[in-house]
Amino acid sequence: MTSDVIVIGGGLAGLVAARELAERGKSVTILDQEGRQNLGGQAFWSLGGLFMVDTPEQRRMGITDSIELARGDWAGSAAFDRPEDGWPRRWASAYLEFAAGEMRSWLHGLGLRWFPVVGWAERGGGHADGHGNSVPRFHLTWGTGPGVLKPFVDSVLAHEAAGRVTFGFRHRVDALEVSDGRITAVSGAILADTDVARGVASSREVTGAFRIEAEQVIVASGGIGANFDLVRQNWPEERLGTPPAKMISGVPAHVDGRMLGIAEAAGASVINRDRMWHYTEGIRNWDPIWPHHGIRILPGPSSLWFDAEGKRLPPPCMPGFDTMSTLREICRRGHDHSWFVLTQKIIEKEFALSGSEQNPDFTSGKWIEVLKSRRGKGAPAPVEAFKKNGADFVVAEDFVTLVKGMNAIGTGRIDPQSLREQIVARDRQLTNAFGKDAQVIALRGARAYRGDRLIRTAKPHAILDPANGPLIAVKLHILTRKSLGGIETDLDGRVLGPDGSAIGGLYAAGEAAGFGGGGYHGYNALEGTFLGGCIFSGRQAGRAAG
Repeated sequence: MTSDVIVIGGGLAGLVAARELAERGKSVTILDQEGRQNLGGQAFWSLGGLFMVDTPEQRRMGITDSIELARGDWAGSAAFDRPEDGWPRRWASAYLEFAAGEMRSWLHGLGLRWFPVVGWAERGGGHADGHGNSVPRFHLTWGTGPGVLKPFVDSVLAHEAAGRVTFGFRHRVDALEVSDGRITAVSGAILADTDVARGVASSREVTGAFRIEAEQVIVASGGIGANFDLVRQNWPEERLGTPPAKMISGVPAHVDGRMLGIAEAAGASVINRDRMWHYTEGIRNWDPIWPHHGIRILPGPSSLWFDAEGKRLPPPCMPGFDTMSTLREICRRGHDHSWFVLTQKIIEKEFALSGSEQNPDFTSGKWIEVLKSRRGKGAPAPVEAFKKNGADFVVAEDFVTLVKGMNAIGTGRIDPQSLREQIVARDRQLTNAFGKDAQVIALRGARAYRGDRLIRTAKPHAILDPANGPLIAVKLHILTRKSLGGIETDLDGRVLGPDGSAIGGLYAAGEAAGFGGGGYHGYNALEGTFLGGCIFSGRQAGRAAG
């Protein structure tokens, strides 16, 4: 195989880069350690949310947004504080210009469309200049992750048919060869062919070797989320506390982080390894696809959140508000799980599950399917399936039975009287239109947004009123997901060495590059910025290498 450019990784960032290169007449070889059935990588499994600013969808929902407001939210969330944050800062600024500028029109021209109700993710820690989205910005793509991938997959496959793109599936890169400061070749192992389904862990049997000379290489190999050893090795104990004893994985096994070390061995600067994004609302998949397969609950703001021993978490550790604060609080208390306590009315209105496969209605892109699922009786079918089959769900008609079930699958140390008193105290806050409970105040604030009131937030009600039952408790695990740090790059995606100089012909994009520059999120993500970062950084690298 000979090509003008080699792209390592067939996920979203790699496909975007390959498309840009092929459109410019370059020949491209895409190498991936998985088979063709995994084309698209992690993005296939995503919900398809994109962070965009001041869009028609926002304006139709009565949302006033601006790049100035978004810049303030990003700065307060990122909290950049390191000398090596120079390029991440520039990438964040460039992405915001893209998200408030041509991003929507460019993607619309490629065929993407979005659900009209804009989601309000990561609502923040309670200060205007701190972490969080001041307004809803999460644009759910019709077709979810596969819908985001489609124009790029279609384009790259068309270029493959025309002879401009070649795939090297089951080609695992083991080394980047650099001479005199410039890329010269890529080498590695050829793995045995596999017909396992998408996402299923595949064989690592080696059947051969390869070496391809190249003048330009783009590393778009993803992060470390499925490699628990690397997650623990890079875990920032001084900031987040002791890593949890048990974790579940939100990404397939091939998301192993190998290329970060390989790039570093070739002279690349890898920065911000300790910045990572793991969810605190993970549940074990009752029908798993990959090892330790977990699914994230995308909660509305009503469920009450308790630690493993039944003590309510403090603000801003509330559903949908501040992921890192909640992770830090759980780990600080020495636990590896926590609990939601809610009612049937809440689960019907507020629970959604992450992932394209857990949202067949949105993935179908058909309005009739969405209306049947979201406005019909009961919770969406995938949620009801987890409630029925999931090992982390306890459903009971009375409070005593609920706590018995929680203790049976948890620490066994939840005191029924203490738990009841905390819930009763919260329920009393609903007797007036005012009160002091921060979550109840936030709940009422959420319902001021038309989108939340329509499809995302239940009418406030007493948890312990039998009329709202049955009662439900959900055991929540730490779910590994994203690396926020990675290979340091300039705004063209050129890989930099520790001295700040570029390695000739070597580029990086997507999660491998911290979604831009080695970590454009800083310490916190605003959601919709993972897929968005893959698209933007892949486009930048592809255009620069082309």
